[in-house]
Amino acid sequence: MALLSFPNPARAKLEAGRLSIGVSIKLARTVDVAKMMKTAGFDWLFVDLEHGPMSIDTASQICVAALDAGITPIPRVPFGEYSMARRLLDNGAVGIVMPHVDTAEQAREMVGHLRYPPIGHRSISSKLPQFDFRTVKTTDLMETIDATNIMVAMLETAEAIENAEEIAAVPGIDVLMIGANDLTISLGIPGDYANEKLQNACRKMVAACARNGKWSGISGLAGEDNWARYVALGTKFIQCGVDYGFMMAAGAQQTNFLNGLPAAR
Repeated sequence: MALLSFPNPARAKLEAGRLSIGVSIKLARTVDVAKMMKTAGFDWLFVDLEHGPMSIDTASQICVAALDAGITPIPRVPFGEYSMARRLLDNGAVGIVMPHVDTAEQAREMVGHLRYPPIGHRSISSKLPQFDFRTVKTTDLMETIDATNIMVAMLETAEAIENAEEIAAVPGIDVLMIGANDLTISLGIPGDYANEKLQNACRKMVAACARNGKWSGISGLAGEDNWARYVALGTKFIQCGVDYGFMMAAGAQQTNFLNGLPAAR
């Protein structure tokens, strides 16, 4: 049992059997976004360093702010960027999303780089923001971090789905999460989120997670019907929407209303 603790609302929701809902942070650049998304009802921040131009410095500041705001910061890094991932974990991140994990070997490599010994070989840094920069006994720090962090392997190809059972069996992986956009492309059904091929892929992933004691998730969907469909199939770790998308949608709603008034015509 870990002697220390720090909050991880996203993991707490999963452990309670509830949906754990995240939002992609791609263009936001200030720490205010952590409090905003917490107030909006999200459980975790999908801080996107794979497709967004955000720097490690900015991402780390958002992660540290998220710790105090009560929302879990889980950055996504480009595939194989383990040095970036470790720096983020040392500076406020409470997990990592690794995209394009196609095989169990890649999942084991991820765990090796991002978990402490004996399961991995991540080097240790003292005075972490997760513990408010207090001095912490090394063994307690390692145990607490590894028990609290969430390691997410994204399945984004047909090969990854075929290997879902083996990936889910890798110790140290917590979540398997479908990346719906890339997976539909790999399955030959680009953007067709309701297609039975994607549903069957989700069923296979969910079943693999259930057999191996892991959580299943999905990201990249569009439309409430699709979210309802894949939650009904058993996904719990949900990345839903992106910062600029919400801003644009709300802005369009307001301008459409005002431009529809008689005085605007």
